[in-house]
Amino acid sequence: MKKKDLEIRLQRVRNFIDPDSSLEQYMTPSVIASDILFTAYSEGDINGMDVIDLGCGTGMFTIGAWMLGATSAKGFDISGKAVTVARENAAAFGADLEFTECDISDVTMRGDTALMNPPFGCQKRRADRAFLDKAMELCGCVYTMHMTSTAEFLNDYVNAAGREICLQRRYRFNIPHTFSFHSKTEQSIDIVMLMIR
Repeated sequence: MKKKDLEIRLQRVRNFIDPDSSLEQYMTPSVIASDILFTAYSEGDINGMDVIDLGCGTGMFTIGAWMLGATSAKGFDISGKAVTVARENAAAFGADLEFTECDISDVTMRGDTALMNPPFGCQKRRADRAFLDKAMELCGCVYTMHMTSTAEFLNDYVNAAGREICLQRRYRFNIPHTFSFHSKTEQSIDIVMLMIR
């Protein structure tokens, strides 16, 4: 599958219903998700691998990993509403995928690769760290998204955990007007994808 074909297919993944601002529920744009997924695929971290998606939302990365030949792809999210939509999305693609409603601190299932778009910490400071810690605990390779402004700190944080950032890629993440506190029709933020081994 070509990256553009993956992006087009991922555009069919449905968004959150009644998103929760405290959980920073913004769906990863298909153009960003497909680039991260295809990067992981090209690095040999998806096809034939066991993939976990922490904070899976409506299933974008889980479904994308399945499309690219993951042996297993499992999603975990604290939001029951998000998990319901993720299951519906998977069914629409004919994908028999497992989505579990739980706090990510309770996830014990190990995998080869973690793919995730954790909360950036805009609503709850340092919210992304619990996701990063859990992903590094469970998987040998981690693809994760964070605010670009935190990249230098995260490099030190990852190194202190005995791991290394092997690849970085930067994006502009467009967030549509979703919550009452949003003052603009759309806002763009600078994010960085980190590949950690």
